[in-house]
Amino acid sequence: MSDLYSELLIKRNSGAKEMVIRVGMIAVTALLVVAGLLIDPVILLGAVALGVADYFVFPMLDLEYEYLQVNGELDVDKIMSRSKRKKVISIDLEQTEVVAPLGSHQLDPYKNAKQYDYSANDPQQKPYVLVISEKSEAKKIVLQLDDTMLQEMKRRMPRKVFND
Repeated sequence: MSDLYSELLIKRNSGAKEMVIRVGMIAVTALLVVAGLLIDPVILLGAVALGVADYFVFPMLDLEYEYLQVNGELDVDKIMSRSKRKKVISIDLEQTEVVAPLGSHQLDPYKNAKQYDYSANDPQQKPYVLVISEKSEAKKIVLQLDDTMLQEMKRRMPRKVFND
């Protein structure tokens, strides 16, 4: 028997928050360099420290998510700056309560559940929400599913997947 397999790579759009962080960190670093050159060279140490912080923070602002669905298990990996990969969550689809588009009335009973966003952050695309119960606690996982993944989920659990 063959495995049910699908994967999807989603590029997360940078929002205003990420742009403010980048511009703010660059501006403060440049200001410290100028102040260090004009006022006191000791301030250059702060500029160097902030430059190192910039080096480590900027890759975390360039994100992609990879969804991998194999035989009833969905893995979500976070890829930072197209070089570092980190497993974010692994979901056994048997734990899934409901899969519905964001804003659907099917999600009303879970409005107080903690939400984790692993979507593209794009208003043009419709994100879906997987509600899972883990240790008697509901979690909402926001994903940017394509038709192939959605159809495989619907085939696996037809009463839990909604397209309204």
